[in-house]
Amino acid sequence: MLDFEYWQTESPLEMEMEPVPRVGVVVFVLKGKSVLLGRRRSSIGASTFALPGGHLEFGESFEECGARELKEETGLEMGKAEYLTVTNNLFLDQPKPAHYVTIFLRAVLADPDQVAQNLEPSKCDGWGWYEWDKDKLPQPLFWPLHEMVRSGFNPFP
Repeated sequence: MLDFEYWQTESPLEMEMEPVPRVGVVVFVLKGKSVLLGRRRSSIGASTFALPGGHLEFGESFEECGARELKEETGLEMGKAEYLTVTNNLFLDQPKPAHYVTIFLRAVLADPDQVAQNLEPSKCDGWGWYEWDKDKLPQPLFWPLHEMVRSGFNPFP
């Protein structure tokens, strides 16, 4: 683990009051013509379908974060992954407004016969494979994903 010293010029209370952007990493896990989606149980985007992923931790690469989050949430081992795109999203209409820069990866499973488990039931209602077709994807989609679908984005090579 990297060890750094931080200098604080403001009190912790002042620092907590200022909203700051967070970095998220999500993974389009591909299987055939389907992607893995779960229904969120979160203050942001509750009851919407989203990709597996989470917050980037200090010192992690995007791929390390994607693999860790996928394993923590679903028990699945990520195989080869690659960077796809990034979005800059403001969630100002949420109970707790937020700003996320989200890195999107595309990946396959290390073993295509793995079965997704719901390892964080307090954060997700469950995982399923859904054909990547705007008319067949479950609704509602998490807002950033919805916007990608609406724009014609395709995660498949």
